[in-house]
Amino acid sequence: MSSCNPLLANVCSRSRQLARHVCPSREMAHRHRSSSRWRGGAICRRCHHPHISVLAAKMAALENTKAAIVTASGMAAISSTLLTLLKSGDHMLVQQSLYGGSEIFFTNDLPDWGITFTRVDADKPDTWAAAVKSNTKVFYIETISNPLLEIPDIPAVAAFCQQKGLTSVIDNTFASPAVFRPADVGIDVVCESATKYLNGHSDISAGVVAGSAEFIKRLVSRLNHLGGTLDPHACFLLQRGLKTLPLRVRQQSTNALALAHFLENQPQVSRVLYPGLPDHPYFPRVQKLFGSQAGGVVSFELTGGAPAAEMMFQAMNIPLVAPSLGAVESLITRPATTTHVGMSQEERQRCGISDGLVRVACGIEATPDLIEDFELALASIGGKANALSLGSSNGPALGEVLQNVNGIDEAAQAVEESGLGKAPSDGLSGSPDINVSQLKQNKNILQQI
Repeated sequence: MSSCNPLLANVCSRSRQLARHVCPSREMAHRHRSSSRWRGGAICRRCHHPHISVLAAKMAALENTKAAIVTASGMAAISSTLLTLLKSGDHMLVQQSLYGGSEIFFTNDLPDWGITFTRVDADKPDTWAAAVKSNTKVFYIETISNPLLEIPDIPAVAAFCQQKGLTSVIDNTFASPAVFRPADVGIDVVCESATKYLNGHSDISAGVVAGSAEFIKRLVSRLNHLGGTLDPHACFLLQRGLKTLPLRVRQQSTNALALAHFLENQPQVSRVLYPGLPDHPYFPRVQKLFGSQAGGVVSFELTGGAPAAEMMFQAMNIPLVAPSLGAVESLITRPATTTHVGMSQEERQRCGISDGLVRVACGIEATPDLIEDFELALASIGGKANALSLGSSNGPALGEVLQNVNGIDEAAQAVEESGLGKAPSDGLSGSPDINVSQLKQNKNILQQI
């Protein structure tokens, strides 16, 4: 060893120390198993470490359940939960509109394990019984659906499952325990992506499962074999994030409500989805279950569809274009290109997710600053958005015309043939329709489209 580089020798020495700490020898493992302090714990860091115990206890307290466990991601929480509750030949009920990752897991992966599911309308309890089979074991829903922000009748789901002997499972990511605790209304198992609101700083990937002590014990065994354990440093960061959870969610909900009110009154916006709005169909349910907060996510559609949304993204300064949510900074995305990109267009249409749907996850910025940024961005696309949305008198909308074209020349030809290249004749204010010369000159817009 004397001939080795001193720096390399030091690295090797530190590596051996780390190896002894993370991967104990057989003798050390034997001593731990023989010790009265072991109590059935795990030696391997993949299976268990002190940070998990501390964090799991905090999460159980937050969710008001007997036990909890943290996982390496939200999908690790969901997949390990369902693979603990279901086996080959089993069946479950699922809410119609769900997070894209869950949809793909249910559609593409669960069949490989021989597990089937039936979609049900979570707003129509009288239809659920007809979907139950002799092998149905689980009813899976989301507190606030992603990205349409639908809120199922959660107490009714809990009561139905108790009556039918099913296990109710809910993804509480969009609410977090700062807004709603599903266990309080009888839900059996709560899953969350801790990457989002629970952590709140966009610097880890993590998940949580909370439920009965018996179920969590079973799940931990399955989770260890699937390798979804959260590492110690991520546990430390998640505990840091939990300290400010209620403060962050309060401001995020305030921003979301203010933004939703603002968007309702903008001519470039055709539809606003936020259950905290008084005229939203789920507003009475929000008041009953959540109280004064409806979460920090707003979804909406522009009259110009996807092309207008992409131009708006380019004009914004505060929100980052990213698919996550629950962070201190505001994030904006089109689910069709991010969270639900793994689904076909037909599948997205079945769920009600258009290509132009925009999802905003509000951060903790000053509310006036956030509103002003949206106001300026919408104003910057005002005339262009008119051109993108024309369709009633001038043929198809530009978004449809450009849907299957490649290159600027082909796009210009498509616009010219559609009639959208002519000056507007319906008296609309603002810029004329985007014409051929504009299309050829503005390559940046076309590249975003």
